[in-house]
Amino acid sequence: MGVVDNAVYVDGCRDCEPDSLEDTYELLRDRHGMGWIGLYRPDPGEIASVAEEFGIHRLAVNDTISAHQRPKLERYGDVLFTVLRPARYLDALEQVEYGELHVFTGKDFVVTIRHAESPDLGAVRQRLEASPELLKLGPEAVLYAILDQVVDEYQPVVDGLQNDVDEIEDQVFSGDPDVSRRIYQLLREVVKFERATQPLPAMIESLRAGFDKYAVDAELRRYLRDVADHVERVVDRVAGFRVLLVNIIGINATVVGQRQNEETQRLSELSLRQNEEVKRISSWAAILFAPTFVGTVYGMNFTHMPELSWRLGYPLAVALMLLTGVVLYVAFKKRGWL
Repeated sequence: MGVVDNAVYVDGCRDCEPDSLEDTYELLRDRHGMGWIGLYRPDPGEIASVAEEFGIHRLAVNDTISAHQRPKLERYGDVLFTVLRPARYLDALEQVEYGELHVFTGKDFVVTIRHAESPDLGAVRQRLEASPELLKLGPEAVLYAILDQVVDEYQPVVDGLQNDVDEIEDQVFSGDPDVSRRIYQLLREVVKFERATQPLPAMIESLRAGFDKYAVDAELRRYLRDVADHVERVVDRVAGFRVLLVNIIGINATVVGQRQNEETQRLSELSLRQNEEVKRISSWAAILFAPTFVGTVYGMNFTHMPELSWRLGYPLAVALMLLTGVVLYVAFKKRGWL
């Protein structure tokens, strides 16, 4: 899209809005102010124009063109090159979306190059233009304000991650079978966010180290200290999320193991109860089989069965059936099958 905002500031106030980059260069020299050029996904020609005018090192230019840089702070002579990774949280997807912002600051210019929608640099301009006393402190004031905006936009991300961590804790102890996948997905997002925020304390410390050398105003020093405090809180919370999620993985494994043990124990108890029932059924089947067998034998009515002619044949058959059943009942009872 190229140039999205282009202005020359004199004594902290917006003096003019040139129509082209070439006009900006000329007016900047004529009015001895500060130029702030905002670029959004510029083409290589626009980057080359800015680099040539302000003497930006070719290595920094290459980084800007290729993008996909990690947060860093590098100085090339009088030009400070800052890379930031703004972020926003997509709650529906439980993912963190990252942008990339490159900021070049020199003695009388600021060039911002965005490769994504965030951060909202328009809000930064409005806030600084509403405070001319701060804006007239120069490019350092713009850089610190941009840092502040990026760090402020991290807060909703932190809140979103915190909410998801709380939900995961509830899921772990409620026995949700899908919680393991969610834990690993959120841990991945936390690690990526940690990579975007972890370099910031060292970057701010590097800026502090140059306070005296570059005669940074006392107000800006206080401003940067406030940004540093916010950064430390974000970094500490993100590190805490990572540790907490790693611990939750262990806790979830323990809970799943306990649940599996309980299920195994329940199945074992059920199997034992089934075995006892099988024993009872088998015992009664055996008891009933004996009289059935005797009755079946004498119910065959063969001609040559001498017992059929006995006067005591029937009582003896009945007695045999009863006796066999009683003997089997006593035997099974002693074994605990009945």
